[in-house]
Amino acid sequence: MIDQPLTVAVHGLGHVGAVSAACLADQGHHVIGVDIDRSKVDQINAGQPSVSEPGLADVVGRVTANGRLIARVHGADAVAGLLDTVDVHLVCVGTPSSNNGSPDVSAVVTVVDSIVEALASGDRRRYPVIIVRSTVLPGTVDGIARSVEERFGPRAGVDFGLAMCPEFLREASAVSDFLDPPFTVAGVSDARSEHTVNRLFAFTGRPVQSVTVPTAEMIKYACNAFHALKVAFANEIGRISQASGAHGLSVMDVLCRDQRLNISDAYLRPGFAFGGSCLPKDLRALGHHSRRLDLDVPLIDSVLRSNDEHVRHTTRLIESFRPRRVCVLGLTFKAGTDDVRESPYVRVAEWLLGRGCEVAIWDPDLDTGRLTGANQAYIEERLPHLARLVCSTPAEALDEADVALLGTVGDDVLAELGRRPRITVIDAEGSLSVELRDRSADYQGVAW
Repeated sequence: MIDQPLTVAVHGLGHVGAVSAACLADQGHHVIGVDIDRSKVDQINAGQPSVSEPGLADVVGRVTANGRLIARVHGADAVAGLLDTVDVHLVCVGTPSSNNGSPDVSAVVTVVDSIVEALASGDRRRYPVIIVRSTVLPGTVDGIARSVEERFGPRAGVDFGLAMCPEFLREASAVSDFLDPPFTVAGVSDARSEHTVNRLFAFTGRPVQSVTVPTAEMIKYACNAFHALKVAFANEIGRISQASGAHGLSVMDVLCRDQRLNISDAYLRPGFAFGGSCLPKDLRALGHHSRRLDLDVPLIDSVLRSNDEHVRHTTRLIESFRPRRVCVLGLTFKAGTDDVRESPYVRVAEWLLGRGCEVAIWDPDLDTGRLTGANQAYIEERLPHLARLVCSTPAEALDEADVALLGTVGDDVLAELGRRPRITVIDAEGSLSVELRDRSADYQGVAW
């Protein structure tokens, strides 16, 4: 049981709200469930769950019997009556798809509006924290904050707290997921809200991951997209396996045993496009094999297209700065190798030269005189004059450059960039921007 219980209003008694209300009450918080549907309110007050979920009936029965969970019908008077006692407003209303695919956030807006409107006409000595638990796209919560300030006056971070805490509850295991989450994420913009969120979820025994509000909103979508991606990938591999005489379940079982690369954080970091002698070649081969089998595998077929688009995105980004000279720091497909085959950095350099841009290249792993075989053939096809572009030091490559495309990491690179605070750095590896900002307040970097 928690040491410092909060009074929590849970707005919306659907799947997320009912589980959240019951479980928070069971951990010792005082919870008031609020919903526009009187039947859900009546069910909770009768000690019965408003949704079907394994284990929830026992929890609801227990916390309504001991008085830690009650419910009431949503309305202006009901919301106004909560302001004097409630520390946290947990917004758990639905965000269903609109006809164009966008989430309908009208219910979220209605709930936040009702809370802030009541706050505007009441006593502002209390600092209630509104926590959006509903799934909304990045920018939604900040947009709501600006809207309520313009219309009602109270300001987020001054008169009330506003946070985004996405939920990760699976139907049929929501109670256990709530009590033992893989992580708890909080998008917060002020210290008081962060403190309240930590108190609310202290029962997990693990620290809350504090991020920006848009980051918290995006994390939920990233997780769900990744789950869907895994299902689709496994099914496509299963179809190819079955048509090829392989056993799909065995393929995926062995794949999952590799927790160093396959089921791990390997490759799951935003950065630049992939290249090299393996991934592009094998994706093409798998796509060709599928077509021979008359199979449609749109996910696998789309991976190379997605990779190509990332390269194009980078070239468009470079072009937006209208550079005269671009320094490419790192040309091989990844640091630590001299393999330039299908390197995305080679493709960018090739594009820049085609646009009439001056290009300077430095790579500690590249010796143009030692390239042989397929490696040499690839460069001769894409960058036949490479030797003229390669510089001997990072300083030489960076001289008079307007933009630096950063694909390699090293103290010498950091030092040289630190001496050039006005250069635009496109951090393709996504690993140096914090260090560079520490070195120079004027650093103008661009990271993914």
